[in-house]
Amino acid sequence: MMPSPPPRWPSDLMQAALALHDNQLHVAEPLLKAYLKQDPFDARAIRMLAELAGRIGRYKDAETLLRRAVELAPGFTAARANLALVLYRQNRAPEALTLLDAVIADEPDNPGHANLKAAALGRLGGFEDAIALYEQVLHDAPSQPRVWLSYGHMLKTVGRRDDGIAAYRRALSLLPTLGDAWWSLANLKTVRFDDADIAAMETALARDDLEVEDRFHLDFALGKAFEDRRDPLRSFAHYDAGNALRRTRIVYDADDTTAFVDRSIAVLTPDFLSARRDQGCTAPDPIFVLGMPRAGSTLIEQILASHSLVEGTTELPDMPALARHIADYPEGVATLSADALREIGEDYLRRAAIQRRSDRPFFIDKLPNNWAHLPLIHLALPNARIIDARRDPLDCCFSNFKQHYARGQAFSYALDDLGRYYRDYVRLMTHVDTVLPGRVHRVDHEALLADTEVEVRRLLSACGLAFEPACLAFHETERAVRTASSEQVRRPINRDGVDAWRPYDRWLGPLRSALGLAATD
Repeated sequence: MMPSPPPRWPSDLMQAALALHDNQLHVAEPLLKAYLKQDPFDARAIRMLAELAGRIGRYKDAETLLRRAVELAPGFTAARANLALVLYRQNRAPEALTLLDAVIADEPDNPGHANLKAAALGRLGGFEDAIALYEQVLHDAPSQPRVWLSYGHMLKTVGRRDDGIAAYRRALSLLPTLGDAWWSLANLKTVRFDDADIAAMETALARDDLEVEDRFHLDFALGKAFEDRRDPLRSFAHYDAGNALRRTRIVYDADDTTAFVDRSIAVLTPDFLSARRDQGCTAPDPIFVLGMPRAGSTLIEQILASHSLVEGTTELPDMPALARHIADYPEGVATLSADALREIGEDYLRRAAIQRRSDRPFFIDKLPNNWAHLPLIHLALPNARIIDARRDPLDCCFSNFKQHYARGQAFSYALDDLGRYYRDYVRLMTHVDTVLPGRVHRVDHEALLADTEVEVRRLLSACGLAFEPACLAFHETERAVRTASSEQVRRPINRDGVDAWRPYDRWLGPLRSALGLAATD
């Protein structure tokens, strides 16, 4: 008996699929919603609408839609795989792994599923298991450039720099237009591109059929290539083009950040704090290292993680996740009872425990953007240490402008957005210094470079830790580092990034204007 042919796709659903493929989300969304009004039980359309939601960062909406698709069609493996991805992107790696085991059982030959499982294992600190899984996949299917790319990321994280470079190069040998692989090489900060590399990138960039993501990754990589060659004109042209293209694919409004900081300052008054003294969870375990990205937080983390009593984890997503559950945040913090604040602190510690791998009493949460949640951190965990990583405004902001982030940091793709974000960050931190004097220990990046031992001793003292010489030999500490500074903190203190903005000064007017007085801090 012949098998039944697959169901035909209605023309309007096919149009939506094509629009989604071309990233024409404004076209795909109304088509999908109109189609689902006519047929609300089509799991294919529901999955596509979930994919659209995921692309713009609405992961909870995507999760709800995908769970509905799986409920309607339990055997819909693509929907279950998408659900695993959405859970992973919400930093719910254990749940994603459970789903992926079943998905891989259904489709054992799909390298994408194993790739995601390896990434989830890495998210939970299972780096060696993840590397072993990548190697198994690549043994069976060696012609997968994106798997080689992910394998390179994991090797870089555990400090196997040369093996990581080889994996990135292998990906490029299979797909020379893979912009993410070129950017990954540039993002090591220690690779110098030769003439052949630059020619290959320029050839790829000239193609009319190049995907948008490949294009902006190539621009960022070429920006770094020409920066290394001290050619600021061509370097800035590529950085500017990459940022401008990336900015078209994100939603960010600097006014929203300014309003959020205004509201946070209005809530955080001396009377408000006095009424909540001695509330929250009293555990002293966390050390929050926060501030602007690219301000030296990874260096601070590496110094602290070299201490025998401190465990380095990663940029934990848990405090922002807990904040999202507070109605009318940040004003809603004022409605929380003493019990609620204690429960938030305890919930944070439970979530963070997933990343713990030792019995050291203290651990580091290095999520820079936690600066925006500093009032909540103080109230929920009043005995936690808080370290503000502060760097020269122009160096810090321009370093962000040169950096392409896998996700998040939507403020970093325009010079004026960057300046306003930095200014708002400083405003909130200044207010905290006023109403909670001494609560935050600030590490000035330039001071740390100039007199490392003095600043390290001050940092350890602020954390209640005795000095240990290993903290000065931080570059010798072997541990996984997942951020863009992974290779830099494996070298002794250096001044490579100081005043890196100066050759580009003629183009930084929008940044200076947006920074205002903060430009001279």
